[in-house]
Amino acid sequence: QVQLVESGGGLVQPGGSLRLSCAASGISFSIYAMAWYRQAPGKQRELVARITSDGNTNYADSVKDRFTISRDNAKNTVYLQMTSLKPEDTAVYYCNAYRRIINIVSDYWGQGTQVTVSS
Repeated sequence: QVQLVESGGGLVQPGGSLRLSCAASGISFSIYAMAWYRQAPGKQRELVARITSDGNTNYADSVKDRFTISRDNAKNTVYLQMTSLKPEDTAVYYCNAYRRIINIVSDYWGQGTQVTVSS
């Protein structure tokens, strides 16, 4: 059974920092691309950051230079370090594990963790 369990969300003031964690089980973690998505009220879910199995990263323009995604394959965990947080970063953040081999797709999601940026 595949599980992705996010943690680290909460309430933070503008300009503050948070680190999200996503612990994976039931998959061969190191061969999956891992990503963080977020969904704000009334908006579509959007990609925040992705890290491939090789460690290559990409970010949404809105979070570049403020957020950093990383992974620890020994701990089966992916992280999202968020700094200089803004109210518009408020959303539920979801962890995603993705792997595609030809036409076989494995795509798993966590339950989400709330991040609220407010004074």
